[in-house]
Amino acid sequence: MIILLGGTGYIGRQFSAALREQGLPFVAPSRSEVDYTQFGALREFLRRTKPDFVINAAGYTGKPNVDACELHRAETLLGNALFPATLAHVCAELNLPWGHVSSGCIFSGAKVEADGASRVERDLTQAPLPSLLRKNRGAFHGFTEEDEPNFSFRRPPCSFYSGTKALGEEAIQGVGQNYIWRLRIPFDQFDDPRNYLSKLCNYPKVYDNVNSLSHRTDFVAACLGLWQRRAPFGIYNVTNPGFVTSRQVVEMIQAILKPARAFEFWTSDEEFYRVAAKTPRSNCIMDCSKLLAAGVPMRPVEDALADALRHWRPLP
Repeated sequence: MIILLGGTGYIGRQFSAALREQGLPFVAPSRSEVDYTQFGALREFLRRTKPDFVINAAGYTGKPNVDACELHRAETLLGNALFPATLAHVCAELNLPWGHVSSGCIFSGAKVEADGASRVERDLTQAPLPSLLRKNRGAFHGFTEEDEPNFSFRRPPCSFYSGTKALGEEAIQGVGQNYIWRLRIPFDQFDDPRNYLSKLCNYPKVYDNVNSLSHRTDFVAACLGLWQRRAPFGIYNVTNPGFVTSRQVVEMIQAILKPARAFEFWTSDEEFYRVAAKTPRSNCIMDCSKLLAAGVPMRPVEDALADALRHWRPLP
């Protein structure tokens, strides 16, 4: 039996759907039933239920976006750092394996090969990187699980949300048996305020940058696949292989959905941060080679995007 925490959230709902589809028995308690943020209540609940595996899809992301985390710092710190640490120690005490939904938002930029050398570039919008990207995508490489997060409290500037997600990873590494599953900008075929494709369709202007993405169904299937294959515990970047620019995704939306609206882009970082954003945004490329080497497949990001758009529908 599996315990799913955070089962009502955007990612938690997909875990619920996948577990039901696979016929895996699970319980997804609400905080009104069990205040699992409290060490004693959580320990007693897990001691009594004796699950085979625990999934933590709970966290604080802010609504409508991470700017809200700047105004609700206590809740953000509790949900993204203090609670995972509590869960880690309870699971370690009870010898329970578990998985934690983390985030690729703890990185910014990519590794870029240029002039015979490789270096980390935190901002891929700065010249001459956009031109290099158009000419040679192969010069851009993602961050691996071995790389230190560079968009965190230890490597500022960062958003408060990203800082707490990086802190959460620090707090649970090496404590018991756990997977750290890094999600990156989720999307799928269902129109939802949390869906990256829905956001692009509804933004008054689009911020163009470069990112890895995670198809929501693919992400959950890969996370469960790591557990079911008994892959080694540790950190995994769970993203669809490859990366895209916002302009590429908008072009796919225009070609497949054919929306009536025209898309406008922010003319510069300065305009975007002056008008639309209150805190720095993470834009980055992730390397998912470790996940693939573990025998867990993920579709290329372009294929996953095209499939989502071809099956676009309202949220059920």
